[in-house]
Amino acid sequence: MNSVHPNELIAALEANGDYKVLRRLRPPEPVRVVPAGTRRAVLVDVETTGLDCERDEIIELAMVPFFYTLEGEIVGVGTPFDGLRQPAAPIPTDVTKLTGIDDAMVAGRSIDPTQVSAFAGNSLIIAHNAAFDRRFLERFCSSLTDNPWACSLNEVRWSDEGFKSAKLAYLAMSSGFYYDKHRAVHDCHATIELLSRPLPVSGSLALSALLASARGRTLRCWAEHSPFESKNELKRRGYRWNGGEDGTPRAWWIDVAEADIEAERAYLRTEIYKSDVMFPVAEITAFNRHSNRLTPVVAEV
Repeated sequence: MNSVHPNELIAALEANGDYKVLRRLRPPEPVRVVPAGTRRAVLVDVETTGLDCERDEIIELAMVPFFYTLEGEIVGVGTPFDGLRQPAAPIPTDVTKLTGIDDAMVAGRSIDPTQVSAFAGNSLIIAHNAAFDRRFLERFCSSLTDNPWACSLNEVRWSDEGFKSAKLAYLAMSSGFYYDKHRAVHDCHATIELLSRPLPVSGSLALSALLASARGRTLRCWAEHSPFESKNELKRRGYRWNGGEDGTPRAWWIDVAEADIEAERAYLRTEIYKSDVMFPVAEITAFNRHSNRLTPVVAEV
């Protein structure tokens, strides 16, 4: 009896209409020569002992370089940097359950920040939740504060493209593949795969949408000292709460395009404060976005 090729079985199942087959993501072979006319970006992911970048530590770091055109087409993936690191204290049990990384795996291991800096170079750095990874990595390797950063979690409008969640594993399964989750290098390859694909509604490449956001300039507005009773209205508008732990105002905030700042000021004046007031604004670009380094400047509404 002749064996049936797996692709034939998959095609038969999916043609039935009652099945959807997930394929294991197999990272491409690294390119040996940089494709001509391309730019380099680095996809990063860290596994840590906790969520507090001031107290917790990196235990694994992966950086996967890839090459793309100005239009956002990924044309090659490079050789990854992947390292484990022993923290000062034992790895918490819940972290080991989540990542599979235990104390024996990291014993005596270290990551050299100078090597991290050299590998990153001046490339655009991308993370799926850059607000988390950037804070840990800039504390670990201060030279990365000079790099532009982008976030594939928050700077691609996944919900507008029909996705109910922007979590990496959900996006992967919704896109027809699966991977070994919660190890840094696998997360990087999964994110690169997603960025290489067209978005289902707009049809544009996901990386192209991300680059458009990263290249833009936005302004963050804090509705500082806003009336308590206005919180639900601000939430409906898209404002989010900031507790002030990062040194920025303890207030509701929103990011708007530079062209929309006057409309936002008018909204705050008429709907929230009911008067002319001063409120903090900060300029945001890829060089400080998703970081703790925003500099609020008080502006008049």
